[in-house]
Amino acid sequence: RKFYYITLLRDPVSRYLSEWRHVQRGATWKTSLHMCDGRTPTPEELPSCYEGTDWSGCTLQEFMDCPYNLANNRQVRMLADLSLVGCYNMSFIPENKRAQILLESAKKNLKDMAFFGLTEFQRKTQYLFERTFSLKFIRPFMQYNSTRAGGVEVDNDTIRRIEELNDLDMQLYDYAKDLFQQRYQYRRQLERMEQRIKNREERLLHRSNEALPKEETEEQGRLPTEDYMSHIIEKW
Repeated sequence: RKFYYITLLRDPVSRYLSEWRHVQRGATWKTSLHMCDGRTPTPEELPSCYEGTDWSGCTLQEFMDCPYNLANNRQVRMLADLSLVGCYNMSFIPENKRAQILLESAKKNLKDMAFFGLTEFQRKTQYLFERTFSLKFIRPFMQYNSTRAGGVEVDNDTIRRIEELNDLDMQLYDYAKDLFQQRYQYRRQLERMEQRIKNREERLLHRSNEALPKEETEEQGRLPTEDYMSHIIEKW
């Protein structure tokens, strides 16, 4: 079997707010192993943001204030090769270098994927998926702009704070949008070219079918008179 890695990316601010609301309702990632290089991180490498069974009821400010919050730059971290930076060992290399390596690794892995989509572009995502894998969905994807994250009212300062916390995700998303549009435009151009070739072949086939009866009629019309008379005489 041949397997493909695919993913869907989302606007980092919307994704972050959505995860906060999810955690606020009691969701946890306790069952996640966070495996890297064959081992899970130690409690010192990955401290918890809360005490108790979950973080339900946490405010957005509390969510943003935790320096160990895995919601920060989650998309880059999940796409990158963490072994390049010592997994969850933050002292392995300087922070700035670590961030740059993770971002470049995430970009490379995203580019190498046969397909990725963007939540904010559902129809184009569907089109690219169908064209990439030669599949057809029964129904068109719907663009729902009303989400739990969309229902959260935050001021500009809070948005800027979220963008700072997710700076790597913001850069990745800008890169992803550009690459996504390139792939979409390429597929559309390829589709138009294929359609032109198909139309031309159909026109040629139509012309050849039209020409065939005419040629036969013309040939029959050019039969010598004596052949025609001989045919009549033979009948008699």
